Amino acid sequence: MRRHSNSVSVQSLQQGFSMLEILITLVIIAVAMLGTAGLQLNALRLNKGSQFRTQAIFMASDMAERMEANKAAAVAGSYALVLSTASSVAATDCSVAACDATKLAAWDNSQWGQSVIGLLPQASWSITQTTAGNPSTYSIVINWIDRSDVKTVNSGGIVDTYTATRTIGN
Repeated sequence: MRRHSNSVSVQSLQQGFSMLEILITLVIIAVAMLGTAGLQLNALRLNKGSQFRTQAIFMASDMAERMEANKAAAVAGSYALVLSTASSVAATDCSVAACDATKLAAWDNSQWGQSVIGLLPQASWSITQTTAGNPSTYSIVINWIDRSDVKTVNSGGIVDTYTATRTIGN
């Protein structure tokens, strides 16, 4: 009988140990899940930033192609724009009316500016003719605010910039 009594007392001492193991396991799993959620949040934030950069690259390429299509106005300097945050309104709608090279450049600038505003947050841009004449060299600069950086939420975000250079000649 003593033997039976000893085994019962050992068994009663181990009953709370399994509960402690389960609680420790739950804490470890909870910490791991919080870490995974943090990693996923960081990945989403970086993905949005890369999406904005890709859009800026496409927009700069779009304007360079518009200049290539209208070389006469590009060589004359008609595509140059000062730093802007709002799209200008072209006097002539070149999608429904015939336009000369200068009016087409104004139409291109207007349409392109509206696209930049629609795709990038708090965008600004400038197009500078760095070399005049034939061939002409243009510098296309696009800025936007990337608000996904947690460290700068109170200051409004980080200003990202993309610059492209294109030489156009007849």
